[in-house]
Amino acid sequence: MAMQAPTATCTEAGLQKTAGELRYVARQPILNLQGRVHGYELLFRNAPETLFSRDVDTAARTMLDNAVIFGLEMFTNGLPAFVSCTMEALTEQLVHVLAPKTTVLAIPSSLEQTPMLVDACRALKKQGFRLALDDFNLKARIRDLLNLADYIKVDIKQLSADERQHLRRMRCPSIAMVAKKVDTQEDYREACAEGFTLFQGNYFCHPVLLKKHKVPASRLFHFEIVKQLHHDPIDVPKVSQLVMRDAALTFRLLRLVNSPVCAIQQEVRSIEAAILVIGEDTFRRIVSLAVLSEINADQPPEILQMALMRARFCELAAGLFGLDPSEQYLLGLLSLVPAMLCLPMDEIVPALPLRDHICDALLGEMNHERSLLAWLECHERGDWVACDTILQANQQSLASDLLIQRYADAVVWAEAALRSAV
Repeated sequence: MAMQAPTATCTEAGLQKTAGELRYVARQPILNLQGRVHGYELLFRNAPETLFSRDVDTAARTMLDNAVIFGLEMFTNGLPAFVSCTMEALTEQLVHVLAPKTTVLAIPSSLEQTPMLVDACRALKKQGFRLALDDFNLKARIRDLLNLADYIKVDIKQLSADERQHLRRMRCPSIAMVAKKVDTQEDYREACAEGFTLFQGNYFCHPVLLKKHKVPASRLFHFEIVKQLHHDPIDVPKVSQLVMRDAALTFRLLRLVNSPVCAIQQEVRSIEAAILVIGEDTFRRIVSLAVLSEINADQPPEILQMALMRARFCELAAGLFGLDPSEQYLLGLLSLVPAMLCLPMDEIVPALPLRDHICDALLGEMNHERSLLAWLECHERGDWVACDTILQANQQSLASDLLIQRYADAVVWAEAALRSAV
């Protein structure tokens, strides 16, 4: 029995074609000091210019009427959505179609602070919107807007250490400081020391790696379970005994099997019964999810959520590229194992039961098997040009709209899976 996933329509995916141009939407997490997601910045293709058009009717028909109205909650799971705005979006009331309670209006610090802009922001605050000053720097002449701000977002790569220290001395305690471009653990430590409480970047996916270390024996045991899952048919008694050697893994597995992620109609109370009820293909996926949940136990949950989203996306989109869905699911799922174990991928790959081409893809080789994962990594960064280049190289330019829908479906599925796994 196949796992059931919530579905997302093209409208929910923020998918709309205008003047022959396809729109993308992606998200980047903003984490707090505890490694939990505080909210998501939504990245729109060609935003902010085409996100909030001067033509109100066009805006309503396209992104605002579709991705924003129907898609914000889907992409953020009810957490705050940080949406970049233009002058027109703020002063001409285009943002009024957004939900004030869950929307943070990101105002570029480069905007000219006109009386009309300040009045508009003051009115939006009264309506319940929160405001963020984006790419803030000490030279920006935006004192009135600063008095209205709930967040200040700073690109730590653009300010010197002295400038960041000065910013720390002048900041208001009621304003949350968001550090952008936090891509390493060193960036994260420095930002913490400088008073930032929210962080955006790839640091949680690129922790300090423990080089010259081996994969721990307990994790090798988990990989042995994954290896057994690739036997066809599965040796049910052997796999059951392996899983039951780990009490935490057994608990996770049975909870997942009995959860909405699996969508079965009867309760199961043993590993062997689970295999018989849900079938081998679904059992393989559920065990892989349970194993990865255990491996990620000491890391931010967002890492596991990203791994699940990558796995589901690669599986759903595999047919478009003539790839094997099961292999692609594992490729996406295992792509973030180095962040979970704090070990380099080349230390991990020898323990994985995968074909050489899949192992090469995990190690970063740009082969055909890695095409979907590479597209998704670029999409996560909002690098739309690179996304298009990958599609063109694979002669799949016409598949872009389907990939965006698969991405939206994967986001929804991963949210549901994570709630069941943690």
